[in-house]
Amino acid sequence: MKVPLLDLKGQYQKIKSDVLRITEDIYESQHFILGPHVESLEKQIAAYCHTGFAVGVSSGTDALLISLMALGIGPGDRVITTPYTFFATAGSIARVGAIPVFADIDPDTYTISPANIASVINIMNRAEKERLKAILPVHLYGQCADMDPILEIAASFRLHVIEDAAQAIGAEYKGRRAGEMGDLGCFSFFPSKNLGAFGDGGMTTTREESLYRSLIMLRNHGAHPKYYHNLIGGNFRLDALQAAIVAIKLQYLDAWTRSRQDHAATYARLFSQASLLNRIHLPVERENRHIYNQYVIRVPADDRDALRVFLQDSEIGTEVYYPVPLHLQKCFASLHHKPSDFPEAEAAAMQTLALPVYPELELEQQEYVVKRIKDFYRHR
Repeated sequence: MKVPLLDLKGQYQKIKSDVLRITEDIYESQHFILGPHVESLEKQIAAYCHTGFAVGVSSGTDALLISLMALGIGPGDRVITTPYTFFATAGSIARVGAIPVFADIDPDTYTISPANIASVINIMNRAEKERLKAILPVHLYGQCADMDPILEIAASFRLHVIEDAAQAIGAEYKGRRAGEMGDLGCFSFFPSKNLGAFGDGGMTTTREESLYRSLIMLRNHGAHPKYYHNLIGGNFRLDALQAAIVAIKLQYLDAWTRSRQDHAATYARLFSQASLLNRIHLPVERENRHIYNQYVIRVPADDRDALRVFLQDSEIGTEVYYPVPLHLQKCFASLHHKPSDFPEAEAAAMQTLALPVYPELELEQQEYVVKRIKDFYRHR
């Protein structure tokens, strides 16, 4: 039996007629950049995320980049973030000339630890604290970071908060949606996301009209009106085709989320029935709406790579998110970090493995995944 890590073909069949109709309309209009489809999606995402405003951009990475630019974060400034995330988080900080300051993660949720944020700030000298401008937590794998203490820390030090919600559209923390809690929220429509386009795309949300107006200008080279540039921005525009496709998928998002949550519950039941809970650490649902962009298990480091090869040989797709924490990436060597600086992030990088969890996954496929993992542990 084949169980791919992600299978978007089944999803496409469900929406195919709507996609073909709307793309044909766009082809006929020849209006490909921004326009009514983008404006409509922005309103829908703002409503879905419980924010006043949303600005469509060219990718999740550019959502982060434009957010930093809108807040005036630049050379020499410092931004606290997690070392255990996709590269774009810290990479965007570096691209505006700022310095990423890492704080270790919570070992259960893999999101940045508020206690570690506080510790990092406490050991800063006066000059470093003066250049500290923001906290950039990541809502990882579909679950929100522990936002209340993060927001309290930010308020205490007058810091901005940018939510990296690329993997968490619709996730909630104490009844609040990802993207509505900080100054800005950043979303990705990369095809593998729960709400994915047919290419790159992203969205930035905010509750502040002044930030919204800055974002609108920054995504189009800082122009307002056309050819008059008050700011130096970039080409971060979302195209109409991607916006229209995302809008179609948005109608199904909550149903797809329920399917992912059901699959997570099924995995928990199957792993328990297989007596594997002493071998495998399952995802911890700390918040009240985990949307399971990924279903990530944790196994001993000595088992992880061998298990992945075993499952690959069984035609089961897996992925390692993320094998090298950001503080150990060569491009950040100038920060002078060394192994063991962030032990929880390093342990997660060596011990975690993502299993298939897409909405179209069948019960028989999940049973096969768990059976093969049990077969692997019979010989360990």
